[in-house]
Parts: sequence; structure tokens; C-alpha cells
Amino acid sequence: MAKTETNNAPDLVVTMIVMIMTAMGLVMVYSSSSLMNAGGEAQMTASFFKRSLLFALLGAGGFFVASRTPPEWLRKGAYPALLGSIVLLCLVWVPPLGISANGASRWVRFGPLGFQPSELAKLAVVLFLAHSIAKRGPRKVKKLIFGFMPHIVLPGIPIMLVLMEPDLGTAAVLVALVAAMSFVGGVRLRHLAVTAVPVVAGLGCMIIFVPFRMRRLMAFLDPWEHSTDSGFQLVQSFLAFGAGGVWGVGLGAGKQKLHYLPEAHTDFILSIWAEECGLVGVLVVLGLFSALVYRGYAIALAQEDMYRRLLATGITTWLGLQAALNALVVMGCLPTKGLPFPFLSYGGTGLVITLTAAGILAGLGRKEDACVS
Repeated sequence: MAKTETNNAPDLVVTMIVMIMTAMGLVMVYSSSSLMNAGGEAQMTASFFKRSLLFALLGAGGFFVASRTPPEWLRKGAYPALLGSIVLLCLVWVPPLGISANGASRWVRFGPLGFQPSELAKLAVVLFLAHSIAKRGPRKVKKLIFGFMPHIVLPGIPIMLVLMEPDLGTAAVLVALVAAMSFVGGVRLRHLAVTAVPVVAGLGCMIIFVPFRMRRLMAFLDPWEHSTDSGFQLVQSFLAFGAGGVWGVGLGAGKQKLHYLPEAHTDFILSIWAEECGLVGVLVVLGLFSALVYRGYAIALAQEDMYRRLLATGITTWLGLQAALNALVVMGCLPTKGLPFPFLSYGGTGLVITLTAAGILAGLGRKEDACVS
């Protein structure tokens, strides 16, 4: 048998889509945040763009390293990553490291550097579940106590800490990751079904009995009735989509970013994109992300090793679900929640972590050396 080298580069489809989406994100961050209000006067500033560009470069480095790191090496960091994310999530409550803003404690600051632990928690949960489920194997994972419960209890720790911040959107993504990876790993459906009952009940209670979430739900059901308070952001998003029409008003020419639409460069950046690039631009973004998700699951199905398959499934589910939730929120199909659009929204920790995770996915799509006679 002779060993023949094949193309050993990371998956081209994943790499190209991620590069295009990140470039589009930089353009939109500059467009949506270039006019800022200072001292009552509008002035041009590129501070958000400069920071986003820096984080994109750091994330590109993470993508490069992760795409060339053998996935088996990542298994050694599964437990440390989960433990580290739990510690960092606890530090958001410890002054002066923890930072609170808008009624939420989601950041940790080390000197001049700010960090959002919940973003690391997503990657940590994926690494842990992929390693732990694969280690137990398809037979043991079907057992309730020693096969299923560890993958509910241990990830449940960071999920509860994220809920306490509070950040229901990120917690929902983490819960979905646990469910998707457990299903692919061979967990019995009845175990998942029984677990889903208290999860859904808890979700309902966290909405009904928490005033600000109930206000968001009411604004979602009738945003125009609450257009001056809790429904203001969603109404402004509707106006952005309506103003954009089919082709958009042109890059940089949008009006909703001029202090009409709050958080225009973060959670609602897709609304600004819709206004400036229109329906066609939105379809391009959704098409690119759909292609990324399709390719990610194709890579997962192509893996013979269960660890690699779970790793690809987890990353693809995470990125695809977060993008879908963000798009549904800004279009008024779900109540407002603080989830950024991967690769497009402004954000330091989120951009670096998602680019690194995409690098792992691209590495899993690498063609291995082939043996021919």
C-alpha cells in the first residue's frame, strides 16, 4: 500500500463563508456605528470599527490555529475548559472584576481587557459533551444514571450561572446544544422527552414571573401598542426592514442607526443590513449561513469517529441556532433577547470565540491522507 497525500487544507466552503461573513460584519459595524452622539452633536468615529477589526484579526488567528489543531488534542482541554468557564461565570459577581450593565452581570474585566464568559461556555460545553459522550460510547450513554445524567448535570452548572446573569437567550442555546449532541450521541429519546418537561415548565415560569421578560412578551405580541417603551426596539426594526424594500437605500445611507434603533451595531445589526441592502441583502446573509449550516452537518455526517461527529454537530448547531434566533427576533417572530448574529454583530469575545469554533469545524472538514494500492 502506498500513501498518497491529498489536499490537507481546512474545508474550503466553511473557510470562504466565514471570511465573507466576517468581512460583511466589519462593513456593517462601521456603517451602523460611525455616527455617534457626543455633546449633543453627531460626529464621525471609527472606534467600534477599529475594535471590531482588532477582534476579527485575533479571531482569524484563532481560526487558523484551531483549523490546524488535531481535534484529538482538544479532548485534553475538555474538562479544563468547562471548569474554567464555570469559574469565569462566577467571577461576574465578584467586584471589581465583575461588570454590571443594564441590569445584567455578564462581563469580567482584567485590567483593560473585558471578557464575556458565557461565550466561552458555549465552546466549553461543546468540547465537554463531545469528549464525554464519545468516551462512554453508544451503549453506556443509553443508561440513565451513568450515561445520560452526567451530560445534564455538569453542563447544567454553566447554564444556571448564565440564567442568573440573567441571559435567557444564551441559556436556551446551551440547552439546545445539550439536546442535539445527546441525540446524536445515542441517548434514549424517552430520557430527552422526560427532561424536556421541566425545562419547558421552567422556561415558562422564568418568563411569566420575571417582569422585564413579561414586558418583552407583551411587546412581541403587540409591538405597536408598546412602541414608546418595551416595543420601541422592535418597531424601529420593522421600520428598518420596511425602508430597505427590495434593494435597500445603499450602504451607509440608512437612517435607523441614527439613534432610532438601540444596539444597532450588536443585536439588531441585521435590521441595519436590511435597511441598507434590502431584501436581497438579507437573503444573501441567510443563504450564506444556511450554506454554512448545511456544510457543517455534512462534515459531521462524514466523520466515522463519534467524537469528531459530535464536535462538528455541536459547533454547527450552536452557530446555526444563534443566527436563526437573532434573525427571528429582529423580524418580530420571537420576543426580544440579547443574542448577537455570529460574525456580523459587533463584539469582542463573541467574535473571537465563534471564529475559533468555525476553525475547528473547518479542520474537521480537512481531507485526510488516503491510502491506495
